[in-house]
Amino acid sequence: MTVVKFLGRRLAYSAVVLVGVVIVVFTLVHLVPGDPVRIALGTRYTPQAYDALRAASGLDQPLLTQFFQYLGRAATGDLGVSFRNGAPVTEVLLERLPATVSLALVGIVLALLIALPAGTWAALHEGRTSDALVRVTSQFGVSVPDFWLGILLISLFSTTLGWLPTSGYRPLLEDPAGWLRHIILPGLTVGVVAAAIMTRYIRSAVLEVAAMGYVRTARSKGLPPRTVTLRHTVRNALVPILTITGIQLGTILGGVIVVEVVFAWPGIGRLVYTSVAARDYPVIQGAVLLIAVSFLAINLLVDLLYAIVDPRIRLS
Repeated sequence: MTVVKFLGRRLAYSAVVLVGVVIVVFTLVHLVPGDPVRIALGTRYTPQAYDALRAASGLDQPLLTQFFQYLGRAATGDLGVSFRNGAPVTEVLLERLPATVSLALVGIVLALLIALPAGTWAALHEGRTSDALVRVTSQFGVSVPDFWLGILLISLFSTTLGWLPTSGYRPLLEDPAGWLRHIILPGLTVGVVAAAIMTRYIRSAVLEVAAMGYVRTARSKGLPPRTVTLRHTVRNALVPILTITGIQLGTILGGVIVVEVVFAWPGIGRLVYTSVAARDYPVIQGAVLLIAVSFLAINLLVDLLYAIVDPRIRLS
């Protein structure tokens, strides 16, 4: 019953947040200069076609009416149609979603493979040369723009060595080998930047746990250092590690626009980029709403995992 109550409260909270997101995005999109209908028609513009498209898209209605109509349709999964090609926005987003999800998952896995051992090692060797090296390297990684890192990787592994393709995408289920070859460079770009951020948090979390009395007691009992590190230190630092992992995964899902553009990756980020240039309001609103839903779902999953990794935490 506690879990049901917790889920009910979180879903109610998420609904309020989503309404707020819709209000902000709807307002900001309509403040952007430019006429989306005129841009969508392009060379096919005629006054009759212009008026017909405005009426079909509801842009001839007052803003308040447009907002409530959009909110009602969004609640049923209808996010409207694209101004550019007339396709349903929901279908467009679902078509692009697998590319972004696969990139985000590969990026977060690579980030954990780098950050978890590096942050733990730095914490267990606090004040030594290895600790300073990890901290300097992570600071460098935080400071490097992801688009610059992506271009550097393309120049090295694609242009110079010719090992990997410069851009493009292959569906995982249709061409696993091609998918792997194409996702290595963008996944590495996303993973390295995320790892630099996560390393600093993991180091701080492990340092905090390592200073606890039960860890010192475990050492004093003569337990092997490996056991003390894995069972008593890292295990009890999992809650903050889960927190930063969830935050970074949500950030990757909503913030890989530049990386997707650099690698011509056909995901949500690249879709948002082209839609902003075309003033495609329905696609922009739908993409932001999808990203917000993803972020809330990740936060909910992390909260549920808290109670699993640490039984002292209760869902309330």
